Amino acid sequence: MWNDLTHLDISLLDKIIRTVVVYAALIVLLRVAGKRDLAQLNSFDLIVMLLLSNVVQNAIIGPDNSLLGGLVGATVLIAANAFLVRVVRPSRRVTEYLEGSTTLIARDGHWLPDALRHVGVRRNDLEGTLRRQNATSVKSVREVKLEPGGAVVVELMPEFETATKGDVAIV
Repeated sequence: MWNDLTHLDISLLDKIIRTVVVYAALIVLLRVAGKRDLAQLNSFDLIVMLLLSNVVQNAIIGPDNSLLGGLVGATVLIAANAFLVRVVRPSRRVTEYLEGSTTLIARDGHWLPDALRHVGVRRNDLEGTLRRQNATSVKSVREVKLEPGGAVVVELMPEFETATKGDVAIV
């Protein structure tokens, strides 16, 4: 029993290389797929993300189904991510290359069709996001930006902003 749990069917170095290569490949694939996959998951995107984990599982573990092999793969995956976040990401240039840059998708009450097409987001998908950020429609926004992490940031036109206690006190 202990042998089945702890015996690696592939070498430790093979396990490490497999995990790092799959991690790097997923970073590239998600970068190519675009920002919306991270923040604007629809049902189809969620299914793809769930199946993606199953598809790459064998690439990471290979013919090894041992407990130790799974723990080694998980450890290498977490270590690679920690390395990337702490060492590589502080570089603005590397971060922009890996994650992309902010994309303006609406300005002065109008959607920018080329930008929407470029990031792969539909207007209908964004309407709910606008309402969650106090915009009644695109007509009430000065700018809508899609951030590299997938967050949608809405800046309302001044006449559509809600009043604060400070605004009321001035009047």
